[in-house]
Amino acid sequence: MKHRSLQPNRFMKFFSGSLALLFLLGFVEYGISSETSKTQIQEDDSKIPIYQSRFGRKQPVIVVIGENRMTELTDFMIPYGVLTSAKIAKVIAVFPKTGPVQMFPALKIEAEKSFDLFDSEYPEGADYVIVPAVHYSDDPSLLSFVQKQSVKGSTIIGVCDGVWVLANAGVLKDHKATGHWFSFSNLEKEFPGTTWIKDRRYVVDRKIITTTGITASIPVSLALIEAISGKEKALDIAAGLGAKDWKPSHKSSDFYLSGKDMYIAARNYLGFWDYENLGVRVFTGTDEVVLALQADSFSRTYKSEVFSVSNQNQIRTKSGLLLYVDKKEAEAANLDSILENLNGMAAVTAYDRNLTEIESKYGTNTAAFVALQMEYPWRK
Repeated sequence: MKHRSLQPNRFMKFFSGSLALLFLLGFVEYGISSETSKTQIQEDDSKIPIYQSRFGRKQPVIVVIGENRMTELTDFMIPYGVLTSAKIAKVIAVFPKTGPVQMFPALKIEAEKSFDLFDSEYPEGADYVIVPAVHYSDDPSLLSFVQKQSVKGSTIIGVCDGVWVLANAGVLKDHKATGHWFSFSNLEKEFPGTTWIKDRRYVVDRKIITTTGITASIPVSLALIEAISGKEKALDIAAGLGAKDWKPSHKSSDFYLSGKDMYIAARNYLGFWDYENLGVRVFTGTDEVVLALQADSFSRTYKSEVFSVSNQNQIRTKSGLLLYVDKKEAEAANLDSILENLNGMAAVTAYDRNLTEIESKYGTNTAAFVALQMEYPWRK
């Protein structure tokens, strides 16, 4: 039997606990209500304020943080890769401690800068702090870092379930915010001091920015580029990514866990006999944005797991992240297949290609289920 590693996110925990109920209770729907939000959405909910230089800095300092034990791959790599390639800021990856960082649902990177080291180098704090989803969203060192940066005047950006870190740190109180469709109702219940907004890919409230699901990291990154360097620069970066725009408009009611989705998840999860181990070749200069979208999407099918392949032990990605290699080329023969090399392709185009390939391998319903998890409006 092939090895299967569980995906340690909130959806996976919910699914594991609900598998039996699927058959006992029949089809269910779970997610954001289709009701219109009670809060009137204003135009300034979606406009990031124009960057104002602090401390005499020529460029803003942006930190993309994570948690060593488990950080969501795409939430982290997309903002880091997009903002670094834009060359409009000093972009730094920072973690509680140096050493290996397990990403989920696939891959591993090296943390080369700790919170303590960043604090010593930038005692005034960052201008922007980007917070991806992490498995341990109540980690004390993570919460302390976010709280201290907020006090220092940083703009805090919670991507997808990174909003849980912001909420646990207390910085969302008396603010408007949004989050991943699957977490939305729980966020409303657990944090009533926050006004939760639907139908927006990202919500801006003073120095707090939050987003919906995983793929919202692209539009919010472009919106941040516009705030720092203007619309023309953002348009240029968007064209390179294959993104048509970065508008915040979003139809939240399209995203919910239906009976069909639960059936697909259960069927794929229990079908261990045709589970696949897939490889993706990596090399120095690999585009981490394209890589993350490919590894993330194929690892959310509940039918496959993705491993990086190279003859090196570690490689530097396009934007400078140090990526661990999972398997050497000699081991690749034991994998079921090697995924298409999409390096150099526009990220959004590559992601659509991923979904098409998943559809071809595992069916339309599985591809739609992957898009649902990543809150991507595929074929909608």
